[in-house]
Amino acid sequence: MDCAHNPPTAAAISVRGLAKHYAGASVFSAVSFDVAPGEFVAIVGESGVGKSTLLNCLAGLDHWDAGRIAHDGIDLGALGDDQRAVWRRAHLGFVFQAFHVLPHLDVAQNVGLPLMLLGGRLDKEALARVEAMLGAVGLAGLGTRLPQQLSGGQLQRVAIARALVHRPRLLLADEPTGNLDPATATRILDLLTAQAREAGAALVLATHSREAALRADRVLQLRADGIVAAGIGADGIGAAGIGAA
Repeated sequence: MDCAHNPPTAAAISVRGLAKHYAGASVFSAVSFDVAPGEFVAIVGESGVGKSTLLNCLAGLDHWDAGRIAHDGIDLGALGDDQRAVWRRAHLGFVFQAFHVLPHLDVAQNVGLPLMLLGGRLDKEALARVEAMLGAVGLAGLGTRLPQQLSGGQLQRVAIARALVHRPRLLLADEPTGNLDPATATRILDLLTAQAREAGAALVLATHSREAALRADRVLQLRADGIVAAGIGADGIGAAGIGAA
């Protein structure tokens, strides 16, 4: 299935006929969609349908069994593992559901990690960027703390700041508001959306949250046999009746 609505500008990320299997069992197939620069797309679907797996494929972290993923015209499937790693450092910001914060680095070092991977060290400009991102996610003054001194919600905000600090062209977020109170969740969604608009980044967010999905430019529902446009009503999120392309 394919969604009928196409973004009005050239796609920042383009997915065609994507399929993924585990141990011979299909997770999803025939997944096709585009996301334009500066566009915010929410991916919804039942638990276990493969939303996290889809994001991992978009990041080039998981291998897929069929189809094509291109970012700014670069075919990710044609890159080797080392080439994908270099691409991720330069172009990708990923908010993982499990945070993946490094316990031996303090908060500022965790947030600054993408800048260190790109430039080798945190200079004055990079440190200022890190401090600005910590302030933006409500963690000002906590840069010297270790991850084990933070709450789950604070760790999630560290992960979000880290994903944004290097102004990536592609932002992927897996349930980024899941451990946050409503006010903080709104603040984080504001930040993610603003970053996407300002940097011309494609933002793809997997979520179960109706409130988060309502903020998106488009909502797509992932199913085992493809992806469809979804509508959001008072009773929740449902398919908008888009058939197979």
